[in-house]
Amino acid sequence: MATSVRTATPPGAESTGAVTIVSIPAGHPYVRRTTSDPRITVLADPVAPGADPAVWWPPAALDPDWIRAHAGDAAILHIHFGTESFPAGHLTACLDAAHAAGWPVVYTLHDLEHPQLGDSSAYLAQLDELMAGADAVTTLTVGAARAARERWGRHATVIPHPSVLPQAAAIELAVGAGRVVGLHLKDLRPSVDGPGAVRTLEVALTALRDAGHDVRGEVRLHRRVRDADAAAEVRALCAASTALDLVEHERLADDDLFAALARLDACVLPYRHGTHSGWLELCWDLGVPVAAPRVGFLAEQHADETVTSFTPGDGAELATVLSGLWVAPSSRPASPARGALVDERRALRAVTDAGIAERHADLYLHLLESRTA
Repeated sequence: MATSVRTATPPGAESTGAVTIVSIPAGHPYVRRTTSDPRITVLADPVAPGADPAVWWPPAALDPDWIRAHAGDAAILHIHFGTESFPAGHLTACLDAAHAAGWPVVYTLHDLEHPQLGDSSAYLAQLDELMAGADAVTTLTVGAARAARERWGRHATVIPHPSVLPQAAAIELAVGAGRVVGLHLKDLRPSVDGPGAVRTLEVALTALRDAGHDVRGEVRLHRRVRDADAAAEVRALCAASTALDLVEHERLADDDLFAALARLDACVLPYRHGTHSGWLELCWDLGVPVAAPRVGFLAEQHADETVTSFTPGDGAELATVLSGLWVAPSSRPASPARGALVDERRALRAVTDAGIAERHADLYLHLLESRTA
């Protein structure tokens, strides 16, 4: 149940109980899902002069001067992503400015290691600043909450990841004669082990084919990548394999991505390190079975038979995992069972997404009530 503000209305909180927040960022799909409660208004991401309005990073609102200039426009600061752009001490200055403006600060611990960085040492120092200065901490899994308690002595409220697939998205289903296992490497960001994941998948598929399975791998890679040497190695590995097809393309539009995933019998995640995965959530929305490496807390995001873990680099174990995922009738794309599973999950997400947004709104109102009581 929502907690209403019982005392004088704080800046950014209307008399109706609605609260205006500054979210870092505002335009991210995750944030749009978690702030969909009607009591919450989110200020739009400010656009730097000359910048592309569609690009929210580095976040211009995460600046002490901006916070001071907009002190009367909002009541809460909630930090999610985008901190890696700033030097040491900058986040502490932002939190100090927010507190001086009367804004409680919420931090969501998405990543214990930064997926976009090869060296997370500076990011870990930022986590020290955020965990020390935030008034409330949330995270996505019990494991990450345990890490927050062990590393920083902070309690983190666990609020699960919301859906990624839009409720109105049209899903184009297609199925071939054999099974297809997808490996999406995208632009080979530092958290992705492209060559290692390809080698592991090739070993797994060879074992499955030797056992009589009609299966092939579909390795997808962006044309523009961050690691040219790794991309060249991926190309060579795929060219030398009879079990793998390489598809290179530009970054897919959302509908094209949904279609590419929906036609898979399974998706293998290629991470060398990580904490949580929005990609896993999208596959779950689409009913696509997921083989996730045992890194971070991916296995905690969905505890059901369609998400299974394997040891990174262990192709034999991956083969066993994949064959186990295919026991369920819903593993086949375009099957009635897959369609029914997607419908069931869409209905479930409609309920859980609303609950997730409500929990965020309740947290904001509780912080404001505690501040003004």
